[in-house]
Parts: sequence; structure tokens; C-alpha cells
Amino acid sequence: MKKVYCTVLSLMIPFLGFSKSELDEEKKAKTTETSKIEEVKEGEEGKGSFAFSGYLDSYYMANFNKPASRSNLGQAGTARVFDQKSGQFQLGLVQAKVAYTNSKSEAVVDLTFGPNANLGNYGNAAFSTALAIKQAYFTYKFTDKFSMTAGQFGTHIGYEVIDAPANFNYSLSNLFNNGPFYHTGLKATYAFSDKVSLMAGVVNNVDGLGDNNRKKGIISQLFISPVENWNVYLNFINSNEANAGEDGDSPKAHYRVFDITTSYQLTEKFLVGVNAAYGSQKGDYQGAGGPSDTQSWGGAAIYSNVAVSDNFAIGARYEYFNNDNGVRGLLAYPNGKGPDDAPIAGIGTHVNSVTLTGNISLADGHILLKPEFRLDAYPKARAGKLQQFEDSDGVYSKSSQTTFGMAFIYKF
Repeated sequence: MKKVYCTVLSLMIPFLGFSKSELDEEKKAKTTETSKIEEVKEGEEGKGSFAFSGYLDSYYMANFNKPASRSNLGQAGTARVFDQKSGQFQLGLVQAKVAYTNSKSEAVVDLTFGPNANLGNYGNAAFSTALAIKQAYFTYKFTDKFSMTAGQFGTHIGYEVIDAPANFNYSLSNLFNNGPFYHTGLKATYAFSDKVSLMAGVVNNVDGLGDNNRKKGIISQLFISPVENWNVYLNFINSNEANAGEDGDSPKAHYRVFDITTSYQLTEKFLVGVNAAYGSQKGDYQGAGGPSDTQSWGGAAIYSNVAVSDNFAIGARYEYFNNDNGVRGLLAYPNGKGPDDAPIAGIGTHVNSVTLTGNISLADGHILLKPEFRLDAYPKARAGKLQQFEDSDGVYSKSSQTTFGMAFIYKF
């Protein structure tokens, strides 16, 4: 499934407080218990250590529409990110992560396997395989305040992450599906204090190991913690994603995202947060075409979760995503498809989604069970036109989709 990139107006209250940023790596590490394999001495710089961690996940989703294809993707093929199949047990993603850390540096190799590995590796079609490089980077700490990172790293844009254990919900949002996954390049971070830091960097493009033109993207993130338990991230990316012309020059174009993510731990058991973003595009986008004039898209999501006990939590996500201008991949096809199954007359659309998720923790937190209910509602097409979702007869007669299922996750 194509990963759709969005510069989203996203209002998202994250359940677990995980952002797609280097600044949240320590928080993510707390959700994935690591096993120390080897410890070695490094002379004057002290001890360095290797750590191995990862997870595996699978799921079962029942679709109340009973689509003949047993697919949750809808006509556009973008209604879901990873939980694409219905009415069958499916393997999701297997992660294996190795990290080496000492007092001055860190190196990370983060690999993924399984059906969802290719989906998270969008932009590297030439290397399509059941094994994908999710991250491969190293960081050097020049001082306690200043560090630089080089390689392939997860994007700072948005709130949810690929890792199933790190997100409260199992199914990923449309905002996530319409935003970058990763970047390849160089970034630097300066911590003014434990409450304020700034990251800025240069990357090849939105996704992909290689660059499709001579231009480079600019990324940045400002972190602020106004008070204890309140984190704010101001994120930005600007990149020319147009394919180079016959002369090798890059036509004028831009892909731009402004994003703000904030979370607040109201009590020991209750967390809320907000993520808002706005994006625009002009010109070609990695060979997929694009508008001649600047067009925008956006979205919003609200999250909250409460820990009922040490082993059970429940939370809700409301999300709105708007692609009425038709710039991103979330589209509607009321005029159907051609003889070769190619979409005809795709138009912009928008969606409202509600997700309720439970989190059951077993085996000292190594096993996570996530029962989940989700409703996606799209505008109804005019009479005589095809709707967004398929029914049991294989006809696209449904404008909404409701699923209920369970995710089975083991983390180590």
C-alpha cells in the first residue's frame, strides 16, 4: 500500500506521549524492555554497552461490512495503514533493534521483517523485500548539550510511530498514513536546558534512501516543556520532491509541513495531548504529478487514555483528515475503475474516524493485548455513484466502515 504523505493539520492527543522525534527516544525505550547482551570497557570514556530489543505483532480484524475482498483499504487503497486485512489472522511486523552506546556516542540498527515491513519502507521500491531498514544511524555527543546524528532515522513529523508497542491504538491514523515515515541525512540537536532544545537538519527528501533530484529538504524541531509533565514539539519540513527533468535540473516545486504536537500528563493515570499540522504542495511529487498552484490539506485528532489498573488501560482517539483538494492519496472514486482496474476520476475527500482501544498487559509487560473498535465515516457519494467501501457482494455501496478485533504483541 502506498504510504501517503501529508502535511496535516493534525490535532492529536497522544495516549502514551510518543513523538516521531529523537527527543522522545528515551520515552520509547521505556516502553520496550531491552536485554543487555555485552558490556565492554572503553578506557577513559567509561563503559559502552550493546542492547538488543524488538517486538512482534499479529492481529485479527472483523469488518462489519463483510467486504468480499476481505480488505479494509477501501477504493483508494489508503483507508488503513498496516491492519489491511479483515476476517483472518495476520502477521504484522517483526522488529529487531541493536544499539551500542557509550558516554559520547550511540549507533542504532533497526530492522523490520514481515508483511508490514514493505509498507513502512515506502520510497525504496527498488529494495522491496520482507526485510527493511527502519533506522540505521549514529549520534555523536560533542558536549552534554550539543549532538549530531547521521544516517536514516524516523521522521519527527506527526505523533504516532511505526512501532506497535509504542502507540496506544493498534490501527494507525490517517494523519500517520499521510505523513513521512523516515529521512536520510544529517541533523543536529542543541539542548539549551532540560526544558528547551532545537533540532535542525538536511535530508535527501521525504522518504527513501536516495534522492530523486539535486535539491535537499530542510527539517527542524523546537522542543519546549513549559511546566512539568507538559511537552510541546514544533515541527517543520520543506523539500522539493519533483523528479529531475531531462537536463538534470529540478523543476520548481515544494512539499511543506508545519506540525505541532503536545501532550500533558494530567494525573498519574490520565494523559491527554494535541497535535496540529498544516501542509501544502506545489508541483510534481516524486513522479506522481501534482498541482500547478499551491494546494493544501490538513487534519485533526484528539487522544486520551486512562490507566484503570496496573494491567489495564483504555483510551479513545477521534480523528479528522481533510484532503478535499485531492493532493494526498486519500481519495474517492465514485466513477469506478476502468477495465484494467485502474482508478477513474479520483476526487478529494475527507474522513471522520473514532477509535476505542483497550490495553491489557501480561507477562510483566512483555505481552500486550489490544482489543479495538474503529469507525471510519466518509461523505456519501451522489445517487448512482460508487461509495468508499465494499459490501459482501463486492459492490462499493458503503460510505462508512466499522471494524472490531484484537492485536497480539510481544515485546522484548
